[in-house]
Amino acid sequence: MKEAPTTTPHAERLMKACSDLNIEIHPSQVDTLLRYLDQLSLWNKTYNLTAVRTIEAMLVQHIFDSLSVIKPLDAFLTQFRPTDRTILDVGSGAGLPGVVIAAMLPNTQVTCVDTVEKKTSFIRQMAGVLALPNLTAVHARIEQLAPKNVTLVISRAFASIADFISLAGKHVSNEGALVAMKGQYPSEELTSIETNSDWMFTKADTLNIPELNAHRCMIWIHRNKQS
Repeated sequence: MKEAPTTTPHAERLMKACSDLNIEIHPSQVDTLLRYLDQLSLWNKTYNLTAVRTIEAMLVQHIFDSLSVIKPLDAFLTQFRPTDRTILDVGSGAGLPGVVIAAMLPNTQVTCVDTVEKKTSFIRQMAGVLALPNLTAVHARIEQLAPKNVTLVISRAFASIADFISLAGKHVSNEGALVAMKGQYPSEELTSIETNSDWMFTKADTLNIPELNAHRCMIWIHRNKQS
């Protein structure tokens, strides 16, 4: 008979956060995310992967923040064939939100792209250490990559929406979407793309991050079929 897993304060907070976000999480996924958190904290001391220094802050500002997009992303991807459940995380840094997405959506292929080699090396290491076969990393500038034809391209504090479209739009399939994770609702940025006939803003989802008193939203942008 297996013993019940030991519950730690971080595990309890993680499960509570998922409950608040209405996300189902398996004990193995709790373990995966906490191992990732430990590795991120450990590597950060040497390689400076993130400006967030403490593991407590990383749990909220990185893990919980990334978890907030899981349900909307999964809802969007359900309309596609299993082979089309593909995500490109642009400017992924240490794998945020890409690693969290790969852990929570094992039936989705996630590729993290970043220009800093030590960060993509870390992500590749995590794919092995955390046994995430659906996670890969590419060290490159997004605009220099050949079109990837993925269903969804996501960015977290990567660039302005106009630049995001310009740099990453070519990688989105015809029925796919660009998703920008933002803080405050970016009214001015959205106004600036109204003259772009190729893409259009379709909706904004409010993100309520557990334990974080801050405004967050995710902006959805699709190809303008009338252009």
